Formats: sequence, structure tokens, C-alpha cells
Amino acid sequence: MIIEPAEIFKVLSVERRVKIIELLKANGALGVKEISNRLGITLPAVSQHLKILKQAGLVRSERQGYWIPYSINEEAMEGCREVLNEVCTCGCQGSGRFKEKELSKASLEALKKYEIELQKELSIVQGRVSEIEAEE
Repeated sequence: MIIEPAEIFKVLSVERRVKIIELLKANGALGVKEISNRLGITLPAVSQHLKILKQAGLVRSERQGYWIPYSINEEAMEGCREVLNEVCTCGCQGSGRFKEKELSKASLEALKKYEIELQKELSIVQGRVSEIEAEE
């Protein structure tokens, strides 16, 4: 299913939907009750957000007896990334790096902002590595 870029932004403009996606991305498939407990929102609210995310194709579900686990639709999320890359103004095109010609033209302010973003991302990655190493 191809979603129009405006629809993607509309669906993801609600912070709780983004939180649900982040939760599913970090933890894998979860049921409505688990999502509700972890985010501290009501079951009906979670169900409504999941319905919208599912209609947009961003999450999927498959009944397993009484339990209905929801998970990220990786292909749809990749499509979202591609749409965002098209409107990205930093010149990285989703690579996480400035293109060479953009780098030479970038202002000091843009580069410093980009450096801060990279430091935050590196901190998150280092934290996750530490968690995995602690589990082993």
C-alpha cells in the first residue's frame, strides 16, 4: 500500500502514535494491554491509535488465540523514511552523513547542529550497546 506523504505526516503528528511506534520498535510485538500499561494511557485510546496506525499500514497484527500482538510494518516504515529523506534539508539523504558537496557548502551553524544530532545518536547507540553487553 502506498501512502501519500501528507497522510504519513498526519498520522505521525500525534505524539502518542509516535510513542507506540517507538515502543513496538524497541520491544517487538505487544498487545494492547501491554502498550497501555507501558505508556500509561487507556485501553480504548491505545486501540484507537493502533487502528489508525494499522489503516495507514505502519503497524500490523495477527491474532494468536485471544491475544492480538501488534508489530511494526518494516516495509511501510522504510517508505516513511524515504519520504522524509526527500524533504530533508540537511543533504544527508538518510545516510546520516552530509553529502560531500553539501558539506563544503554547509554553514557553521548547520554543521554544529548536525554535530549535536550525531552526538545524541551516538549516545543512544552506546547506551544500547552497554545494555546488550550487560545482558550477556
